[in-house]
Amino acid sequence: MAWLKTKAMLPPKIKKEKRRHTMQKIALITGITGQDGSYLAEFLLEKGYEVHGLIRRHSIANTSRIDHIIKSDYNKVKFFLHFADTTDSSNLMRLVAEIRPTEVYNLAAQSHVGVSFEVPEYTAEATGVSTLKLLEAIRVNGGSCRYYQASTSELFGGIPETAPQSETTPFYPKSPYGAAKLYSYWITVNYRESYNMFTCNGILFNHESPRRGENFVTRKITLAIANIIAGRREKLSLGNMNAKRDWGFAGDYVEGMWLMLQQDKPGDYVLATNETHTVREFVEAAFAELDIHIRWEGTGVNEKGYDAESGRLLVDVNPEFYRPAEVEFLWGNCEKAERELGWKRNIDFKGLVSMMMEADLQEITGMSCKEYKNKKQKKNEK
Repeated sequence: MAWLKTKAMLPPKIKKEKRRHTMQKIALITGITGQDGSYLAEFLLEKGYEVHGLIRRHSIANTSRIDHIIKSDYNKVKFFLHFADTTDSSNLMRLVAEIRPTEVYNLAAQSHVGVSFEVPEYTAEATGVSTLKLLEAIRVNGGSCRYYQASTSELFGGIPETAPQSETTPFYPKSPYGAAKLYSYWITVNYRESYNMFTCNGILFNHESPRRGENFVTRKITLAIANIIAGRREKLSLGNMNAKRDWGFAGDYVEGMWLMLQQDKPGDYVLATNETHTVREFVEAAFAELDIHIRWEGTGVNEKGYDAESGRLLVDVNPEFYRPAEVEFLWGNCEKAERELGWKRNIDFKGLVSMMMEADLQEITGMSCKEYKNKKQKKNEK
């Protein structure tokens, strides 16, 4: 499956080159070990790029999403990793000068909205000011490469009357993360207008995959359900069940990032699915992949979800998971990207949920969703 690439899916051999070809496209990716970075690295390698990624040194390896690339024939031929931290400007200056990238994709950030309330100062530095440091490193080293800045729908703050949100919707961030991304957005625009640099903002609405971090709500849902099936936990606890999000597949969105840097002129683009779903709907869709249907009772913090067939409590609400300032309604309008970039999403909402549920159930139980449903059916027939 395309969302679980392995070494076998990569070219078997790549002839080593002592010198770069003069026309070789060279990409520098910050945040390469994350969900988006791993998909983007695969995408660019398949297009013939030389790919360089920045990783932070940890006592425990944090490369699980790109291990299949590290173990492939790309490694140290077309794929290179460099220890770095985007908060270290001298480090960025040196690496940009040495690598001489033709394209830079800045995906690194403290990207969890809830956590940003716990570490607001670090979020401002790692998510906001680090963007300035990277842009300045590019400018000082000639400013000729093209730059992509990972922006976010959290800029909009989810004001219902502004939906669907587009490139012209006013910003109203409601978290330290959103505020830090707001600085990143405008400093990217500022360097484009002040220094004539090719810089783009990709305002991406929520994009998920089996590689999503386990503390993000979509992955939290599918992982918890898999553990419930395995008998490792009793129920799933969530926060605001009414929050609406525009959820797409991360693998589709990295193509949009790349397309932005292939245009004649730089610009800013929304990438979204043009539809929105509640957290509750995601929960229902995930359980439905296993033929489990949820019956809801109560409202607010008293809302509970029961297995409609057995009556077992499967979902409840924990007020501790509410944010200090809630973003209620995100719904993107990506008409500009569709029109100017020719971009469109390929995986719909049901396909996304199915993909994530399948991956987590396989990981936790060793069964596919189909195998679980067959097992359940046989048990009911006895």
